[in-house]
Amino acid sequence: MITPHSVRLRPASHGDWPLIRRWLGRADIEAWWGPRASTEAEVLIALDSPSAICRMIESTATRETIGYGHAIDAATWGAELPEDLAPGTWDIDLFIAAEAHRGNGAGAAALGLLCDEVFETTLAVAVAVFPSIANERAVRAYEKAGFLWKRVCANPHGGHAWFMTAERL
Repeated sequence: MITPHSVRLRPASHGDWPLIRRWLGRADIEAWWGPRASTEAEVLIALDSPSAICRMIESTATRETIGYGHAIDAATWGAELPEDLAPGTWDIDLFIAAEAHRGNGAGAAALGLLCDEVFETTLAVAVAVFPSIANERAVRAYEKAGFLWKRVCANPHGGHAWFMTAERL
């Protein structure tokens, strides 16, 4: 079983872009995170933002890079934000690309580490996620991590999505 101590996050850089881009082109990652064109743009914006937190997810057991995640001030996305998103909320996105590390807690551990980093290093009041309403696995994973449903909102890139948040404790 993966525990929070069996994954770690390391800073992502443009040197990681070829691997991230290859992952984003996979059908299983696209089903989890959304259409390739929009996710590629999102990752590149995050990588170019001096205030975003971009991380590669690594297994401490196998020492392999198993996924990617980032957190960025949600205000970066401008007019695409729900009107009821509290100012100071950060948007979090991540995925586990290595299939052997799915379903055993690696994603939850990485999500916890990324949320902790956001709250420890920024003035964020909350973190938000926008999983597709068709992605029940993601919704359940975010629920287990303490995210609460706000409502369904329109996502211009991937259809309807749950608007879910976790507030600073």
